[in-house]
Amino acid sequence: MTVSSSLVARVDIDGPLVGPSTVAVPVPLPRIGWRVAAADAGWQQVAAEVRWDGDEGGVRTVRLSGEDRLRIAWPFSALAPRDRGEVRVRVVGSDGEISPWSEPLTVVAAFLGEGEWTAQWIGHPEPDRHAQPAILRHEFEAYGVVRATLYATAVGGYQAALNGTDVDDDVLKPGWTPYGARTVHDTTDVTALLREGVNCLSIRLAGLWATEHFGFRQNAQPRYGAQPRVAAQLRLDFADGSHRWVATGEGWAAAAGALQTSGLYAGESYDARELPRDTAGRRPEEPGFDDRGWSPVAVTRGDPMPGPRISPPVRRAEEIVPVEMIAGVDGAVILDFGQNLVGRLRIRVSGPAGTTVTLRHAEVLDGGRLGTRPLRRASATDRYTLAGGGCEVWEPEFTFHGFRYAEVSGWPGELHAGDVVAVVVHSDLQRTGWFQTSHPLLQRLHDNVVWSLRGNFLSIPTDCPQRDERLGWTGDIQVFAPTAAFLYDVRGFLDSWLRDLALEQDEAGMVPFVVPNVIGIARPAAAWGDAAVVVPDVLERHFGDIDTLARQYPSARAWTELCLRLAGPRRIWEGDFQFGDWLDPTAPPDRPGQAMTATGLVATACLARSVRLLARAAGLLGREDEAVRYAGVAEEVRAAFVREYVTPAGRMLSDTPTAYALGLVFDLLPEALRASAGARLADLVRENGYRIATGFVGTPLILDALTATGHDAAAARLLLQTGCPSWLYPVTRGATTIWERWDSLLPDGAINPGDMTSFNHYALGAVADWMHRELAGLSILAPGHRRIRISPHPLPGIDDASATYESPFGRIVVGWERTGEVVTVVAELPTGVEAEVRLPGPSLGAGSAVSGGDVFTAGPGSHRWECAVVAAPPPGAVGLGSSLADVADDPEALALVEELLDAHRPGAAATMHAGTRWTRGQTLAELVFQYASPAVQSEIAVRLGELSESRHQGGGAP
Repeated sequence: MTVSSSLVARVDIDGPLVGPSTVAVPVPLPRIGWRVAAADAGWQQVAAEVRWDGDEGGVRTVRLSGEDRLRIAWPFSALAPRDRGEVRVRVVGSDGEISPWSEPLTVVAAFLGEGEWTAQWIGHPEPDRHAQPAILRHEFEAYGVVRATLYATAVGGYQAALNGTDVDDDVLKPGWTPYGARTVHDTTDVTALLREGVNCLSIRLAGLWATEHFGFRQNAQPRYGAQPRVAAQLRLDFADGSHRWVATGEGWAAAAGALQTSGLYAGESYDARELPRDTAGRRPEEPGFDDRGWSPVAVTRGDPMPGPRISPPVRRAEEIVPVEMIAGVDGAVILDFGQNLVGRLRIRVSGPAGTTVTLRHAEVLDGGRLGTRPLRRASATDRYTLAGGGCEVWEPEFTFHGFRYAEVSGWPGELHAGDVVAVVVHSDLQRTGWFQTSHPLLQRLHDNVVWSLRGNFLSIPTDCPQRDERLGWTGDIQVFAPTAAFLYDVRGFLDSWLRDLALEQDEAGMVPFVVPNVIGIARPAAAWGDAAVVVPDVLERHFGDIDTLARQYPSARAWTELCLRLAGPRRIWEGDFQFGDWLDPTAPPDRPGQAMTATGLVATACLARSVRLLARAAGLLGREDEAVRYAGVAEEVRAAFVREYVTPAGRMLSDTPTAYALGLVFDLLPEALRASAGARLADLVRENGYRIATGFVGTPLILDALTATGHDAAAARLLLQTGCPSWLYPVTRGATTIWERWDSLLPDGAINPGDMTSFNHYALGAVADWMHRELAGLSILAPGHRRIRISPHPLPGIDDASATYESPFGRIVVGWERTGEVVTVVAELPTGVEAEVRLPGPSLGAGSAVSGGDVFTAGPGSHRWECAVVAAPPPGAVGLGSSLADVADDPEALALVEELLDAHRPGAAATMHAGTRWTRGQTLAELVFQYASPAVQSEIAVRLGELSESRHQGGGAP
């Protein structure tokens, strides 16, 4: 046997990671895949061998022919509950050489067997307040145990400890699901924590999502009950093959502890003086604790039998120290952590018993104080009362906050750096994608997208993490899913959430506005309910996840059929409630749905896309009849869209950027009208002063529509705009996450007066998907990035950009750099990945025959291409007689006019922009006449003349 220089660099199996190299699989037949690092770029896999070393003894090896290595069906017999073993893979190349075995990946079957769940749901027997936190405990004897496995869940939040040690480092367990229909259990190996003899299993319990008052204003109420409850069972396996269960139920004891109150929105109050200890000094989680004064637990109503965890658990991700300490009022100190984040504070404090330290949180400052108005009724306040007697360390356990600033009051003595740190928490997702550019504002924008994803991917994909909401809005994840799937491995995370979406659909197929649905009333809403179709499609395209696509197909079909019924035989969906192009910047602060684009146009465009995606899913799943039918219906909806909303000249009924972006990106327009539609879109973007004029629906599409129709310069001006509204305006205002509104912070520094203002919303950050695909040039052509497209857009004003993606086949890197009029495109492609390449200009070099726009193929290995990209000619002469369109396209001249107007009257430039359409039919003289005195007009004319003369002398356009 010849040993190959190729290596299996990594083995992938569906399931959450519970350690660096251990996967807890939730199903008996998980999918498996592997990544190969080959020294030879031409290497091809012809076979693979998969080896299973099970704890039950014996080694099994299966040989698989072919080159497939993405989400392969489990090649062994089905796993049984608690099966444990190691998987290794080696591959055979076309040269006949065999690679070494991969490093082992430990696999644990984390599901229960049929009829094994017997635990009763228990809680505090005599709660004296809403969402009463509790400690529950039970002692048992165990001898000769060879393995101990804990299965635990809660309607609320819990942490279990065995003999005084927490069973894991997960937080906010088990996460949020629609508890009335689905609960999730964690599976934890606790063998190492077990003792010979008496043991104590204890559980800390609080309300979290289960007892929060969800809903708006007077409709807010708990949706899952007033008190949290927990269920757990510990399996003890003995050397003789027998086993025993220790389960929650009668015989457990309960009491209140030091945690006095706990709420998702309110925060926590903890009195360390109330930490239970018996006369011997033992704590309740220790064996032997005297709990005779405790009460028997209440055995509560049965909730759904829990299923195994699919989504990664929430964990502490990092710690951040304050970058600045600011003096507050009445001796308080405001800590600035330099980053808007999601998590909580950990304090290290010493002081007299009974001293209470209060921690308040906010995302922004308002007049030097915490800006808490956007939190609405979420007080986001934690309180810790000291026990006294030495250094005390505390971190809230069953809550989280969205904040950059924290006010600390009541601190005993002087607060020092290091006494308080911010602990970042979110679902423990693996990072897969990166974007890099030397443009500092663009890089910060992308960094902000990543931080907003981290903060809002916490158990479920939420809209925001700070105010009294934090809900799984379907519209937000529908537009953001492609971005998320590039940046992180979100397959299991979104797979789990999609199960909840299907459960929350009604019999008619309606998808609620939020999942889990805790706000009551819901109606079919385009772009929101479309998450049922779009998100499974994204998982298939990015991860090759045909299983989720198949499982969610009935849900997607039910939603689409409902929308078709609402559209009726005309195939036009209008007249019903819609969110439309939500948060169009022209919408008043108190009416975010009052957008410029007709809601019927938006809904019909979204319907056309959903039917087309449903047809694609049907084809992939072998449902040929349905694929043909839905493809035909999609064409009917497309034709209806053109009939109702598009003129023969290519104008849209709603003459707005969102309307054209929908028509172009969703491929609804006839080919003959695409160029004119693209030109009109570019004109509208210019007329708006290259400032954003789109909301939730149009924003993810607008740059795609511009670059797809050849308007790169307009795309660059829109992307790099720093005035309000724009993507970069928040960056210039110090934003470290994506804002909900384009002007969440107004230019004068005031917080937007609307009742709905968040500084951490990822939806408008969906532009990052375009940055990966079009600006850097890395997009998917086949699931798992097996085949990609390299087609960068070196936009003017940007010198370089690159995207890196850890695909199932290995690391892919695509990027470009500009030097004068030469753009160098580079790519690193791993074994098994092929690229379709389109350079942004004609290639350079001896013998080169590739023209700009030509398509060719590149295989694995390192690649470098140089091509010529001619810059646009510089602006020429400019003056008061120039058209407003020409001035808008001349950033230097426009900046000069703005400077002179503001010098004459501060704020005049902003007023000018708010009321101006930068058209070709109006001159600059007509515009400045409205905002400047004759003397200032003359000064503008002189300065523009000087600018024109300098350009002429410098060789600029005449």
